[in-house]
Amino acid sequence: MLKMKGWGWLALLLGALLGTASARRSQDLHCGACRALVDELEWEIAQVDPKKTIQMGSFRINPDGSQSVVEVPYARSEAHLTELLEEVCDRMKEYGEQIDPSTHRKNYVRVVGRNGESSELDLQGIRIDSDISGTLKFACESIVEEYEDELIELFSREADNVKDKLCSKRTDLCDHALHISHDEL
Repeated sequence: MLKMKGWGWLALLLGALLGTASARRSQDLHCGACRALVDELEWEIAQVDPKKTIQMGSFRINPDGSQSVVEVPYARSEAHLTELLEEVCDRMKEYGEQIDPSTHRKNYVRVVGRNGESSELDLQGIRIDSDISGTLKFACESIVEEYEDELIELFSREADNVKDKLCSKRTDLCDHALHISHDEL
């Protein structure tokens, strides 16, 4: 059996602790990106006139002379959702990082109001810099790429609690975070 002296054990312990901290930071980042992504999509969908529709289906004429075309609400149509997914991660630059004082976990919060102003928001304790927004944007893009079908499926059906369904139940990105409050701007 191999014996380790003092420094060997310390190095092993330190490596394990750093690995755990790194995994937790990664989980916090991906969970935060998922939750921010859902907030942004929900807000964008809510901005669309509910009366606006889009025709879906086949534009071919059936043998009986009819067409298989239906009108669906535009806000939750696959075409609109796909368009939103192409640009939604750019909004991650409007987020900052906040450390929860009780759990020491990172949360990502919107630091720019929807109207483009930051004066109405309390930014105390929130770190804002290009490194944070860049890594959050990259995490968001990874989530969109990997879970695009799930995002379109959940948002096309006006699902309740999309954050929990997508970020915790379908993807396990937030398996630690079911206790996080659902505050939105």
